[in-house]
Amino acid sequence: MPRLRYKSFATPDEIRPIPKGRAAIVSLDEATVARSEFYPGWRWSTDLAPIMGTQSCQVHHLGHAVSGVLHVRMDDGEALDIPPDSIYEIPPGHDAWVVGEEPWLTLEWTSARIVGIGPEGPGERVLATVLFTDIVDSTATLQRIGDRAWQELLRLHNARLRDDLNTFRGREVKTTGDGFLAVFDGATKAVRCAAAMTRSAHDVGLAIRVGIHTGEVEYVGTDVRGVAVHAAARVMSLAGPDEVFVTSTTSELLDGSDVVLEEAGTHELKGLSGRRLVFRLVQPDSG
Repeated sequence: MPRLRYKSFATPDEIRPIPKGRAAIVSLDEATVARSEFYPGWRWSTDLAPIMGTQSCQVHHLGHAVSGVLHVRMDDGEALDIPPDSIYEIPPGHDAWVVGEEPWLTLEWTSARIVGIGPEGPGERVLATVLFTDIVDSTATLQRIGDRAWQELLRLHNARLRDDLNTFRGREVKTTGDGFLAVFDGATKAVRCAAAMTRSAHDVGLAIRVGIHTGEVEYVGTDVRGVAVHAAARVMSLAGPDEVFVTSTTSELLDGSDVVLEEAGTHELKGLSGRRLVFRLVQPDSG
């Protein structure tokens, strides 16, 4: 439950070292904010690319530039300088470096959970809860409202769902045109995030379906692969508008939480062996 309080960056929850920089991390329950400082000479492609394992930064950034100047160059060649005392957004697919002799000081919330942390190396399999979302009847909506209105609606949908991912500390892996693939380090956080996402989509006039499965995944750069990813996608395809479906594997990990599920039958999941029991999330306002 939200409550009146504060935390100081003078005594952060975590100090995270970054090559030629540092980040102070504070969390208020599910919200995380990073105060990062990048020193003169810092460049993403030189200092963080070896850690992240990608040719350009694939993280979406939203924040407040406090002081200093950062030059950002997108993969397609678009570029700009981010000046002091400004609010900025940087899409995935970019390089960036500090301009001049003054450190670049910034506050970020969208990427605060993962600043300076590289994905697990190729070949390393880790347990994760995988979440897929998809807009229901997106083609029909596009035809009804037209390209320009659809792009604006999709932008709003993406922004709202990214806020939910940040709140519940999910890692956005990629967008799928009209949905998201994300991973979580806990099943309860993933399911609660899914519920928040359906509400956020509903608020902007869209219905989404969500599928969740827990299993081992392999990180390859910023992408993930494995049977668990396919299982989450197949479960999502069973869900209807505003529904969140989870596998029995994920449901067992929710014991002791306040998450309520109901059986949604046994189904064959394309490409996976055997019939599997699937559960539907009971939303608080649906009971």
